[in-house]
Amino acid sequence: MIQKLIFSLLLLIVGYHSYAQPKRFEYVENKMASPFTIILYHEDSSKANRLARESFLLVDSLAAIFTDYEDSSELNKFCATASFTAEYTPLSAPLFDILLKSKQAWQISKGSFDISIGRLTKLWRQARKTDQWPAADSVKKATDQTGMKYLLLDPKTQSGRLLKPGIQLDLGGIAQGYIGDQVMRFLQSQGITTALLDVSGDIIARGHPPGKKGWVVAINTPHHEEEWLHEHLYLQDHSVTTSGDLYQYFEHEGKRYSHIINPKTGYGITTRKSVTVIAKDAVVADWLTKAVSLLSHKKAKKLAKKLGAEFLVAEIEMDELSFRHSKGFTNFMKTFASEEEAH
Repeated sequence: MIQKLIFSLLLLIVGYHSYAQPKRFEYVENKMASPFTIILYHEDSSKANRLARESFLLVDSLAAIFTDYEDSSELNKFCATASFTAEYTPLSAPLFDILLKSKQAWQISKGSFDISIGRLTKLWRQARKTDQWPAADSVKKATDQTGMKYLLLDPKTQSGRLLKPGIQLDLGGIAQGYIGDQVMRFLQSQGITTALLDVSGDIIARGHPPGKKGWVVAINTPHHEEEWLHEHLYLQDHSVTTSGDLYQYFEHEGKRYSHIINPKTGYGITTRKSVTVIAKDAVVADWLTKAVSLLSHKKAKKLAKKLGAEFLVAEIEMDELSFRHSKGFTNFMKTFASEEEAH
């Protein structure tokens, strides 16, 4: 009788553990005009489905605050009114937080990352849409309506001011990383320890899939969206972002102008390059790609080191592809014998 009882208990234990093995769930929805992918591991499909739904709702709520495409967004309302009053404007916690992080990024990057270039980004968006090269005086006027020094933030009252009329803030270079980070924090607060988010190329990896030591992430070259580097990244508890002119650019008089704008000149950079940044912090990984795109290699290495980040620059010159990277970037790279081994 005792032996039968022990045997029954063993069956129950084995059955429980086989049932409790985490399963892979993947969800994709179109958010911020691009696919937003959530991959997570959990034992319970109903809870996984619920967490995915709540995550996508969180994305929608944050995107509605940060967008500069809608006049009704909190960001645009702040820009429209903040420079016409001597009072500080109260801000929601998410908007204040991302503006504060943006200003800190501007300060530490010595102006190479700048969200005050909204007038310029809108000008160049329209130029790409209409295929009309903007007049030089239009670019100068938009450039004159920039300046992060005019954005004042008060942490005590969670409020802000714009000292110069006409400034438009554009969070496009940091919002994806910020929103992805907030979604990952939510998932972790709900007990999820293994997950990967792909926010239109901004990757946030936490934990590692069962039987693996990390998540495998491929990097595309500046040549073509379907062309990948032979070596892949192997990530655990890191974020990675790649920025370049592969998708958004303007060709004029034989030159290719990236959507990444130099705040000092008002024009997009003309070097054919893609920049990949690896960092613990998804927000840093996002904005640092833009800063590295504008900085010299020496200054980029210094900035990345200060932030505990690594980067790779893939550049095309005279139809030749060359690479430059920070010292520790190759520590994250691994060659797989096959795609099956990688996944």
